[in-house]
Amino acid sequence: MKITQILTHHLSHTLEKPFESASMRFTSRDHLLLEIHGDNGLVGWGECLGNRIVNDAFIKAMTPLLIGKNALDIEPIWLMLYNTFRDQGQRGATINAISGIDIALWDLAGKYHQCPTYQLMGGAFRTRIPAYATGGFRMIDEDRIDSLVKEIAGYKAQGFEAVKIKIGFGVELDVASIKAVRQCLGNDIELMIDANHGYDHIDAARVANQVADCQILWFEEPVVPEALSSYNKLRHSQPIPLAGGETWHSRWGINEALKQNTVDILQPDVCGVGGLSEARKILTLCDVYGVRCVPHVWGTSVALAASLQFHAIIPPSPPSPGTSSPRFEFDQTHNPFRSSIVTVPFELDNGHLNVPNGHGLGITIVREELAKHSVKH
Repeated sequence: MKITQILTHHLSHTLEKPFESASMRFTSRDHLLLEIHGDNGLVGWGECLGNRIVNDAFIKAMTPLLIGKNALDIEPIWLMLYNTFRDQGQRGATINAISGIDIALWDLAGKYHQCPTYQLMGGAFRTRIPAYATGGFRMIDEDRIDSLVKEIAGYKAQGFEAVKIKIGFGVELDVASIKAVRQCLGNDIELMIDANHGYDHIDAARVANQVADCQILWFEEPVVPEALSSYNKLRHSQPIPLAGGETWHSRWGINEALKQNTVDILQPDVCGVGGLSEARKILTLCDVYGVRCVPHVWGTSVALAASLQFHAIIPPSPPSPGTSSPRFEFDQTHNPFRSSIVTVPFELDNGHLNVPNGHGLGITIVREELAKHSVKH
């Protein structure tokens, strides 16, 4: 199956109600999708994490290297692209672009072999994944605690058994927010906090120690991702398990972080870590270093589908009957591309998401909806 064409789609939707994390303000939802065509008429879909314009530039630079290649040579293609761009691109946008290409090739491979992608990657340990709600961003011009508690109460009513909120807006406000959310949820729903690298290790420890009695499952991205020594210091200065990894790229970047004992829970994003090919290798690193793998998920239905395929193949660790499944991050902020661009949207089913069992990623793109939201760049 020869690659004949690669097309990109810039999606953008302006938000009526902007929101903030500690590191950025969101006024729109923007994503880059790509489709890879085979000479047999099959099409594979992929998605890149990060800036759509930058990702598109890398995809276009890589396209001439891919035309005519066998789409089933997924590993040789990955290494060829990495080797071609490695001198200036071992991290960041280069790997984001390779990720999208790799996902599209795995989608193609599943369609070619007429099976789910997870089957080609070794088989599923599970096809039903417990989900957690990601939300709790700071809404512009709204009272932080009042709007946050109202939002979280909605997730509780929907049946979520775990919720993650955003922090990084100042120690005092964050501590008050976390305690208010815990009171709203009660003790039976899990709570995670995500600072989006909004603190240094000193203030992160102040927050963590003041909410240690709030049963926090993990503290995500407390400090900037390149400050590996700060992660290590923080692990020894407060009691909450640390999580991170959505902005670490490739097996080499992940290995460097894990060697320094940075996190208890690793969160690779398949659309940014190097695609499904690289994510599989990173599972081995998690096993070797003894850290949990709970992937980061952020994007359209394509990202959700690829991430569900990956969740399916994460081995239970430790391999015992009592080991729980890694929770799936189900973003609940407004994003039309999470549902409108596929024929069968992903929906919560008694607190879980089902892994698609169709060919490839198991989704069908609605091109009319894609065209409606596509923008020129």
